[in-house]
Amino acid sequence: MRTGSEPMTARSALRARFWLSVWGLVWAVFGTAAFALVGRPGWAAACGVLWLVITVDLTFIVRHMHEGPHYQPGPDIPPYRPPGGR
Repeated sequence: MRTGSEPMTARSALRARFWLSVWGLVWAVFGTAAFALVGRPGWAAACGVLWLVITVDLTFIVRHMHEGPHYQPGPDIPPYRPPGGR
């Protein structure tokens, strides 16, 4: 049943986002170091910016994971407010 509040109550796969961000962080760090060592400052800077973006995203993901079931409800909590009486 649709209630119209789906954008406000949507769930995010935070664990999947966390591990994908960790994977991206490892590659961004590796890319920054590798490009810096071979003398490609432009590519090293691009990887460094990506490293920064991933770190900020990872910070938000961890914060949301620690906020608990309000933002990451379990299977026993409905994804929407039950509709009022009809």
